[in-house]
Order: sequence, then C-alpha cells, then structure tokens
Amino acid sequence: MRVVIADDAVLLREGLVRLLTERGHEVVAAVGDGDALVGAVVAHRPDVSIVDVRMPPSHTDEGLRAAVEARRLVPRTPVLVLSQYVEVSYADDLLATTGGGGGGVGYLLKDRVADIDDFLDSLARVASGGTVLDPEVVGQLLVRRRRDDPLRELTPREREVLALMAEGHSNTAIARALVVTDGAVEKHVRNIFTKLGLPPDTAQHRRVLAVLTYLRG
Repeated sequence: MRVVIADDAVLLREGLVRLLTERGHEVVAAVGDGDALVGAVVAHRPDVSIVDVRMPPSHTDEGLRAAVEARRLVPRTPVLVLSQYVEVSYADDLLATTGGGGGGVGYLLKDRVADIDDFLDSLARVASGGTVLDPEVVGQLLVRRRRDDPLRELTPREREVLALMAEGHSNTAIARALVVTDGAVEKHVRNIFTKLGLPPDTAQHRRVLAVLTYLRG
C-alpha cells in the first residue's frame, strides 16, 4: 500500500514509517500538521492515510478537520484516524463521508492498539473500503443519540448485530461472537435494513448506511 502519515509526534510518526516500510508498504509522505496532510493526499493520492486528531497549531481537532477536507478534495480517499482522543463532532462528519460509495474510514485509539498485526489488518480493511471503529469510539458517538431514535423498531438482538457491524465485524465474525449461525445473522441484517428503510437499490452501501444510522441515531 501507498501510505500518508500525519502525526506531529516525531517518534510515533517515524515509528510508523519504519513499521510500514518493514512490512513492504511505501510511505509516500510523513507530515506533522493538517495542511500538509491535505497537500500530501492531493499530491500523492495514497491508498490510505493514517491521521492523528490533535496537531498544530491549536492541538484540538486539526487532524480530523484536515481528513474531512482531504476527502472532500479527493473523494473516497481512505482514512484511518489513530489518536488518543475521541473528537465526536468531526468524527461524525468524517463517518458521514462514507455514504454513497465513499472510501474506507477507521478510528482507533492509540492506547487500545495491542497487536501490530491487528493494526495492519485494520489498515488494510480501511484501504479496501471498509469501516473499522474502536468500541470506545462507538460508545462516545452513541452519547449523541437523538430523542427521535431511528433504531426504536429494532429488537435487542438486532441492536447487538448492528453494534458489532459498527465495530467493523463481518457477518461470520458476528455469528461467532453471538454464538449463532451465519444464516441467523444474515436474517437479522436483512431485518435491520428493512426497519431502517434502506432500499434494495443501495444494496452495496446499505451496511455503511445502517452503521451511520446507528452512530448518529
């Protein structure tokens, strides 16, 4: 994969460069601020970008805002946010860009990444168009649930299935986690799509749209 890295922490940035290079990937740019991230994405059109949330000058949410801007300028460019913090508002904006065939998006917390191979697998899933979310990110986004809950028609089991979908699990992985058959999970997923009013003509995007409804509900 061709990768852009954006993190103002030099040691972490260079560590990621070394890790990815040793695993056979090409780091086409390693930058330390949001403007440089946007410029690198526009210039290199990477397979995926790894982005920290808090970067200069204010160290608040520059990384996420830059990621949203990069996806506006280069639609469907995959982005994996890797941070110590959950910035809810711009995380929601970033996830919203996955609708309508948008590229992959991930949001992982640095101190919860316990295995290098798992991290690289998450990076590959985002690069291939998938969505990967740390459960803590999912939990904080759900705090924003509106009173008019679009999920109110779902059964408790369907909510469990949708929560696991939001964490990026496949139907097979969900079946293992819930100790049910793949067929049962497929039935629950179909019911979720129906109850959320996601029409068949958006079939290839319904999974992403269902997750977005869950996170923004």
